[in-house]
Amino acid sequence: MTFRPAHRSALTTAFLLAAVLPMAVPQPAQAAANRIRLGSAADVSRSSWNGPAFTMNGAGAVVPATMSRAVNDIRANTGTLDVVVLAGSSPTSGSKTPECDTIMGLTGVNSCTTWTLTTASDAGNSQVNTDIRNAEFVYFAGGDQCRYAAWKGTALEASVESVVAKGGGAGGGSAGHHINSPVVYDACNGSVTSSEALANPYDRTITFTTGMFQWPDYAGVINDSHFVTRDRMGRTMAFLARAVKDGLTAGGAAWGVGVEEGGGSLFIDRNGLGTQYGKDAYVVLADHQPEQAVDRKPLTYSGFKIWRLTPGTTFDFRNRPSCGYYLRSVTGGVPDPGLYSGTPVTNCGAQGGAALTESEPNDTRDTADDATALLSPASITGSLQSVSDRDYFAVGLASGETAAVRCAVPAAYDADVYWLDSAGSTLERSTNDGAGTDEALAFTRTASGTGTYYLDVESYSGSGTSAYTCTLSRSGG
Repeated sequence: MTFRPAHRSALTTAFLLAAVLPMAVPQPAQAAANRIRLGSAADVSRSSWNGPAFTMNGAGAVVPATMSRAVNDIRANTGTLDVVVLAGSSPTSGSKTPECDTIMGLTGVNSCTTWTLTTASDAGNSQVNTDIRNAEFVYFAGGDQCRYAAWKGTALEASVESVVAKGGGAGGGSAGHHINSPVVYDACNGSVTSSEALANPYDRTITFTTGMFQWPDYAGVINDSHFVTRDRMGRTMAFLARAVKDGLTAGGAAWGVGVEEGGGSLFIDRNGLGTQYGKDAYVVLADHQPEQAVDRKPLTYSGFKIWRLTPGTTFDFRNRPSCGYYLRSVTGGVPDPGLYSGTPVTNCGAQGGAALTESEPNDTRDTADDATALLSPASITGSLQSVSDRDYFAVGLASGETAAVRCAVPAAYDADVYWLDSAGSTLERSTNDGAGTDEALAFTRTASGTGTYYLDVESYSGSGTSAYTCTLSRSGG
């Protein structure tokens, strides 16, 4: 008897195919752009704003001190404004709007809208762009700066730029800090450590996005975050050497701004004056070609200039200083010790060091103490011995000259500081809340010739014999 093979059943065939063919796994759909608005449903309408103002944070969270200062500066301490938070992903636990939760607790905020955008195409969402253009501050949350870099050249980029152009502001933390510099370390090929970057400044993980946001007074900068905790000075040095070598910045120089986590935040006002809050920040300058910066060879670069910004200190980004830095080098991929502290090679105070102590009565413009002839930087001291005490100091400025003031206020009182014109009208103000809270502001004379201005220091609450000390720095002109 001849036996013939039986036909395979449909079930048997399906089983055999499943054994040799890859199984199709359903892919999760991308989440749609998600909007959550807190506060008023209606946007503020106002003809003009007093910014720009910027917050550069070392970690993703909003820092209330600098965010509050940005809000107050932009609205000139009157009325309210709207904020938009942009995020590339939703928090994995807790509140879905952590940044807006903090922002809504600040004085002067009308609304805060969180947009979670998971695809590059979300940058064209009409409601996203309407919300941004109607806002006065845009905050980029922490996460992945490569997602944000994908928005270059989109409607969203133009919308954010329109907020700054109308006198609003921008900022962010961690990845949101990175995206706010004109040269962005985008990490699109993965993150890099300092040791890896110094061993090969052309490592495949070191990629940059340029030409996205270019904020006033912030040219030539590469931001970095979590700076001291994650030991990122070395990689910033490698980034800067690359930027100079590859011509990513103008004038043969590149600047790094590294901000520490744990509350570190650099606030930059409309005059380009940066003030550090919370934890330290570092400004790093590479101002010449590297001795060696090539693929698969360690970096050699002599003489990075480093400014350490402790809380309360300032840095003038519009008129960048040529003093106050310490030097560190990298040889064969090995950096000098002591990257995060050093003795300045040139002390800015040695260029001036003049001091002026108030002489009562100096409670009016007519009786103001004259600080015009003081060499820069100068120290101005006084005390507010009653709640009605006002101290005036006259400062003469030439066309194009900037006067920046930083006042260290004692714990006995809450002081406010104003720049006044010759008629007594307020030009700039610093009114941070809280006894012992420092104040800082700057003013640039744009008119021709010279003019007299007044620094007005007065008590908002409290008084005492303890002295305040204001540092007056002049540049330009």
